Amino acid sequence: MHKRGMKLAATLLAGILLLAACGGGEEESAPAAQGGSAKEGLAGVCPDPVVLQTDWFPEPEHGGAYQLIGAGGEIDEEKGTYTGEIGDTGVDLEIRSGGPFIGFQQDSAQMYQDEEILLGYVNTDEGVQNSARLPTKAVLAPLEISPQILMWDPQQYDFSSFEDIGESDATVLYFEGGVFIDYLTGAGFIREEQIDGSYDGSPARFVSEGDIVQQGFATNEPYKYENDIKEWGRPVDYLLIHDSGYEFYTQTISVKPDVLESERDCLEQLVPLMQQAQVDYIKDPGPVNEELLKIVEELDTFWTLSEGGNKFAVAQMKKLEVVSNGPNETLGDFDMERTQKIVDLLNPIFEEKGVRTWDPEVTVEDIVTNEFIDQSIGL
Repeated sequence: MHKRGMKLAATLLAGILLLAACGGGEEESAPAAQGGSAKEGLAGVCPDPVVLQTDWFPEPEHGGAYQLIGAGGEIDEEKGTYTGEIGDTGVDLEIRSGGPFIGFQQDSAQMYQDEEILLGYVNTDEGVQNSARLPTKAVLAPLEISPQILMWDPQQYDFSSFEDIGESDATVLYFEGGVFIDYLTGAGFIREEQIDGSYDGSPARFVSEGDIVQQGFATNEPYKYENDIKEWGRPVDYLLIHDSGYEFYTQTISVKPDVLESERDCLEQLVPLMQQAQVDYIKDPGPVNEELLKIVEELDTFWTLSEGGNKFAVAQMKKLEVVSNGPNETLGDFDMERTQKIVDLLNPIFEEKGVRTWDPEVTVEDIVTNEFIDQSIGL
């Protein structure tokens, strides 16, 4: 995450000019005058600041959001926020850290507690889980494939499938509220007695106990445990949750249903800018990666990033197609059939468990929409 403000602002302004011109038109036809109208449109209809609640500390998986501000934003280490202008729009973006900064609760819950939050990171499975009491609707999928994994020490275990994990005596450590665990246990991949929802993001138990299977991201932990956590200092092995058949969208940009209605004009302007920011980040991640290092250093918690780790994360995003156009030429839209599969997988599990936050009548259209996506924006 390197390079500086003037180049970033110019890149973002160019994106605004292109988006304002005509979503599917050619670049050279975008007149400068229409860039002004896009700028005025965002400033005229969006809250200032636009508040985005993330699900964790600043990290490369959030790179597209930080790309909207670039370098030079204001860091509040007490609140865990990073604030700055969205390109040259006249509107600020306030990115809020999650995890311990919100008591490790789901963003959907935080969005209902704090009316200032416009956007939050909500996985599509979380959207199904909370569809009755804390409904949200996703408007953008910055990540096409979830990098979420279960990882382990290859010196301790030789797993090649999720069934192998379930047949072992390993404890599976995860964040309480992680819906993918309901799927893995409900589908019989792992056993209820194996799971432990007390994970807090710290490597302490994985390092000290050695025989833990732990939740993580393919874009983060494999590099960090081998290179940055000196008490470990060796490779880990892992399986992508996506490869279990559980093809949910993670860290989707989501809003409450009433906010979607009241802020529709804002979302029409903002979502394409967020699409373009994700494209720009993946193509040139250096400036934002450098800024993320500074933010995390100032926050001064157990969470750390490194230059090598950030580069590894982007390389993994490309290699594993975590950030990609999916089956079409657009970045950030939802495959409705794929999302329907998640609904179909979870409905019987939540029914059996008697999950009270779940709506048995929930539909795909209740939890995701492509209404605000610019189909012309992609990698």
